[in-house]
Amino acid sequence: MNPPDPHLILDPTPLVVPPLDPGFRPLALGNQHYARWVAAADRREPVVLALERQDRQTVVFRTEVAAPGSVADAVTERYLERFVKLLLWQVGGWKLTFGGPSPFGEAMARAYHRDGLRGFDVRLMETVYDRPFEVVVCPAAEAPAASESAVPLGGHLDGCRLGFDLGASDYKLAAVQDGRAVFTTELPWDPKNEADPEVHYRKIHEGLQLAAQHLPRVDAIGGSAAGIYVHNEVKVASLFRAVPPDVFPVKVKPLFHRLQQAWNVPLEVANDGDVTALAAAMALKVNGILGIAMGSSQAAGYLDPQGRILGWLNELAFAPVDLSHGAARDEWSGDQGVGAQYFSQQAVGRLLRSAGIDVPETVPLPERLQRLQALMASGDTRAARVYQTIGVYLGYALAQYAATYDYQHVLILGRVTTGPGGDHIVDLAGKVLATEFPELVDRLHLHLPDEQTKRVGQAVAAASLPRLSTQ
Repeated sequence: MNPPDPHLILDPTPLVVPPLDPGFRPLALGNQHYARWVAAADRREPVVLALERQDRQTVVFRTEVAAPGSVADAVTERYLERFVKLLLWQVGGWKLTFGGPSPFGEAMARAYHRDGLRGFDVRLMETVYDRPFEVVVCPAAEAPAASESAVPLGGHLDGCRLGFDLGASDYKLAAVQDGRAVFTTELPWDPKNEADPEVHYRKIHEGLQLAAQHLPRVDAIGGSAAGIYVHNEVKVASLFRAVPPDVFPVKVKPLFHRLQQAWNVPLEVANDGDVTALAAAMALKVNGILGIAMGSSQAAGYLDPQGRILGWLNELAFAPVDLSHGAARDEWSGDQGVGAQYFSQQAVGRLLRSAGIDVPETVPLPERLQRLQALMASGDTRAARVYQTIGVYLGYALAQYAATYDYQHVLILGRVTTGPGGDHIVDLAGKVLATEFPELVDRLHLHLPDEQTKRVGQAVAAASLPRLSTQ
């Protein structure tokens, strides 16, 4: 079955159009459209995508593609390249096994190479996993099986615990005794401009000492921080961006191992997005949560239906959401249509001009957001269209995430969602789901942080990460 124009397979027009971005072409619809076309094709073949990360843990995803040799081969390669990219930033991995037609597998091997189209992604994965990135092409039947042995992380509130949350402008601390926060505080700090890692270490250590004064002893320490952490090692973290590259692996990478040795208790550090999802689970008393934070960038975290943090990357700021040829370009990765440009202060800055809101480019993004929030509070309809546009983006992205994540609850937070604009985002996301994906309406429940969630707190949830050695 050959469509009149194969290039339109991944280009369906959404039924809910973002008010300020009529050219938006959601990945969720493109993938859905491609799957329907393949299902009706005369020849199709299975594809197995297996991603291996630390400790030989392997996650497997399956799909179908049109057999090679059709007029839509270029479209299939585009579909697979975007699918691999989504999975890579969702799960992470140093090795991709492509089980399926070799022409498409070889195309992925060319794209996901240090010098290929996705060289940025490959180099970041090599930094995270400390080994060269590999792409192995084989028949679908020979692809490896899934192999995951996730240990539940979080939700442990017995004993005397310290929790910390390292933010870009403040450092939150909590002392927790048998599930009750007996002390919480926030300390100002400016890590992104500090080049000396010893200053970072001392600041964190002194904060823990301060919180420890409110406990009879310290049994465990848990931490939350932006970035990528594997086995408590700092792999990629903007908090330490000022540290010279030659110093980073020597002083920053083992920073939390050093803290654990100093305190001599179980210590666990996790991505702040995962800990946010954990905090929501503890407050709402549910599992299967995807947390999406819209701040300076897009952060995400995931707690599976069994209440486990799986060690996936969940760096959805780099995951594709828009297939439009005119999609916004990410300044760091150079890629188009990825989450950071759609769910963040960057998205706000990009959409202000389209809304007819004149804010000079020299104004920092946080201040542009503040101006938007002020306009929204005054009832400005231009401001409402910015939030509505982000809400449409989110609705289609949630449908795409639902294809590869198993979740029932979505926690939507971050500075972009503060104030009445957050309600617009949730309302429009719900409208997209009801209009385009009615099968998801009863499955997905969207939440903005309530007072109960806020009371649990990021630092308190972080304190619950480690299991005590006596358990």
